[in-house]
Amino acid sequence: MRNPLSDKVIKMKPSGIRKFFDIVSEMPDAISLGVGEPDFDTPWNVREEGIYALEKGRTFYTSNAGLLELREAICDYTDRRFKIAYNPKNEVLLTVGGSEGIDVALRAMLNPGDEVIVPEPCFVSYVPCVELAGGVPVTVSLKNENEFRLTREQLEDAITDKTKVLIISYPNNPTGAIMEREDLEALVDVIIKHDLYVISDEIYSELTYKSEHVSIASLSGMRDRTIVINGFSKAFAMTGWRLGYALGPSMIIEQMTKIHQFAIMCAPTVSQYAAVVAMRDCEKDVANMRVAYDQRRRFLLNAFKEMGLPCFEPYGAFYMFPCIKEFDMTSEEFATRLLQSKKVAVVPGDAFGACGEGFLRISYAYSLEELKVAIDRIAEFVAELRLEKS
Repeated sequence: MRNPLSDKVIKMKPSGIRKFFDIVSEMPDAISLGVGEPDFDTPWNVREEGIYALEKGRTFYTSNAGLLELREAICDYTDRRFKIAYNPKNEVLLTVGGSEGIDVALRAMLNPGDEVIVPEPCFVSYVPCVELAGGVPVTVSLKNENEFRLTREQLEDAITDKTKVLIISYPNNPTGAIMEREDLEALVDVIIKHDLYVISDEIYSELTYKSEHVSIASLSGMRDRTIVINGFSKAFAMTGWRLGYALGPSMIIEQMTKIHQFAIMCAPTVSQYAAVVAMRDCEKDVANMRVAYDQRRRFLLNAFKEMGLPCFEPYGAFYMFPCIKEFDMTSEEFATRLLQSKKVAVVPGDAFGACGEGFLRISYAYSLEELKVAIDRIAEFVAELRLEKS
């Protein structure tokens, strides 16, 4: 029999996040700080609307683009929060999570051989999605000393005559870095000069702790060059509802919808009805979650400082990215030994790109009680390693 598998898929590495998650799920008394999933329940009024939708038998297909009522609510929210106006009829697509939005955007925009600039460390799906769409990922290594922000010079140096798309993700997973207005403005002239398009993954836009989130699509000349990816998983604690959305110029959204139409049909209907309530009535719930995350963020920052583990201050998302280079071992070796000896799971930094080597991703989407137990175990492990070195 011939090989039934695609060479491209065979060469693709499995997600570095899931490896440790799978191990810890079968380890008694282990604490996982590896998964970026809010520990809050979905707000009750959102769940109630989902229950009501089921009771009313709303289990049919929606239009491919999604419920018009939800698209209108998303446009109202985006205009209200980020000062960007979109037409709900042809500039919004409801997707199965933000991940599908990234996938279909790349498939709709790339021709074979087109280059896509991917700043790293970054979410694990970007490079594989570029490759599956026939594009060529060109990674740019972001630097701790720049607070993991993409600079104008780094962008300019990565551009060739084959570059078509730039993917940015702020607030960032895994680093927690943000890009403020002036940081984004520094990129705009380069993007326009080289006639690039941007896919801006803004799934953590509601989780910032220093300043209000600024979307690059809101800057002059960028609205029609940008596909904004967002969703309900992180801000509204709706990971299992599998609902995201893409916003952008109708020419691109139309082609994304075509792919979505053939591959998916529509996003989950019950989730769409529930999400209307999230868009309209949950600002206080989001604000309360943000306050709790900020409390956990400050607790971990202080804990790492006390144990002498370098960690720049993240101002977004719910991740820490401490540096463990002093121990002369790879991130995977450190994470493996930590899990085996102290039963705490974290994610090796190189799961998010080669420049993540020497770092760990630690999620604080967990209760303070769990974080306190886990951080005590990590502190013990760090002290033991330093004793070994001495």
